[in-house]
Amino acid sequence: MLFRAALTALGAAASVAALPPLEVHGSQFVNPKTGNVFQIVGVAYQIGGSSGYDPIHGKDPLSDGDICRRDAALMQILGLNTIRVYNLDPNLNHDECASIFNAAGMYMLIDVNSPLVGESLNSFEPWTSYYEAYVNRTFAIVENFKNYPNLLGFFSGNEVIDAVKTGAQAPPYIRAVTRDLKNYIKKHADREIPVGYSAADVRDVLEDSWNYFQCAIHGDENDMSRADIFALNSYSWCGDSNFHESSYDSLVALFKTTSVPVFYSEFGCNTPSPRIFTEIQSIYGPDMTGVFAGGVVYEWSQEDNNYGLAQVDSDGTVNLLADFRTLQNQYAKLNFKSVQGVKASGKSIKPPTCSESLIKEDGFNNNFTLPVPPPGVQKLIDNGISPKLNGKIIDISDWKVKQTVNDVDGTKLLNLAVKPLADGQYNTPSSTDSGSGSGSSSGDGASQTSDNAGPRLAPLGSVSAILFAIPAILATSFAVGITLI
Repeated sequence: MLFRAALTALGAAASVAALPPLEVHGSQFVNPKTGNVFQIVGVAYQIGGSSGYDPIHGKDPLSDGDICRRDAALMQILGLNTIRVYNLDPNLNHDECASIFNAAGMYMLIDVNSPLVGESLNSFEPWTSYYEAYVNRTFAIVENFKNYPNLLGFFSGNEVIDAVKTGAQAPPYIRAVTRDLKNYIKKHADREIPVGYSAADVRDVLEDSWNYFQCAIHGDENDMSRADIFALNSYSWCGDSNFHESSYDSLVALFKTTSVPVFYSEFGCNTPSPRIFTEIQSIYGPDMTGVFAGGVVYEWSQEDNNYGLAQVDSDGTVNLLADFRTLQNQYAKLNFKSVQGVKASGKSIKPPTCSESLIKEDGFNNNFTLPVPPPGVQKLIDNGISPKLNGKIIDISDWKVKQTVNDVDGTKLLNLAVKPLADGQYNTPSSTDSGSGSGSSSGDGASQTSDNAGPRLAPLGSVSAILFAIPAILATSFAVGITLI
């Protein structure tokens, strides 16, 4: 299965900036211009946790451009190329935030569900939550985000299955939601967009979940209910562990035959705390890059569960935490010119045919007869939903960060700004040798250092050096996204 690049015109501007036109070949994200494999270097982005999604007051993580500009500038320094966003309101305008992250060289992974009643599947009785109004909302998320070229994909579910008990009923309904989303996208989007599942790393059900969602019913590789991507939320590497003690080696062995891209949709155990992120060397090193497509660190902002890279105050002030600096230093130990410069295998991987024999755990659902779309849903697929709010990339005239940002040692970072990247460039960490805060890459092995991307952070234990951001020239006129063939 291939993902074809779709170009979207963005109107008049002084120059052109476009994310690489990625495709999926078998189990890999690939840059077709270079033939190189793309690794996700991401972060979970949900300021305020579940309370950051507040449709009553018109607020979600991508509704405030000033906040997105601030965080995108810091993420450029860190070297991220992807954000994952969980809870979004399809009735809000996300143009400014999507455009900022696009210019900063970052893709978006979007969950179609939320924790509110009627906006997600019930794990134990999924038939009670699979109805027209619920499906309509998932389609509204598609409508809101389908035109953003930096949309990497949708998650049709997140940890719906967390034990054999929930695996008894939920799988066919998750697969049905995936089918409905893909059929809607095929009918109403200019490009096909990958849809997949984000699984809990519960080993009793992980293999069965992966096989249930990646297999092809009746052997049909074009089966619309089949997941395009499979991801997992894993916290098995804690502290100064290693590839074997963390059981990461078992995950590589499990997924080595995958027919779809597999990556971490969350990782980063916080015991002990502060974290040391030694798993970065395995995730982006020879231990895993042949099987995994990178991962998403949990999470950007500090919440009650103590996983944050940054403390975000109510007035918008950001105080960088030790985890930010430690993660940056771990990234810097790697040569991302090489990480993003691996040639794609070119292998076409045939998915397994769905059958009872794929399911190993007694009690996990092994029936591949899916529920039909609820009453009214086929009409939505045929005719489209109404009302709907379609997003689009817009011109951004101001890249400067307005809020106060303090380094770990309390030093105020001055002249912080987003640096729009050049055509064909996505954001990437810089190696220790380059001595810079961030860089950019086209995946062709030609990584570029960007001293003017923002303040440079000094090594741990020393005072932060402050670089001045060069005012950015507006540089977005059209961009590139990911689509299925």
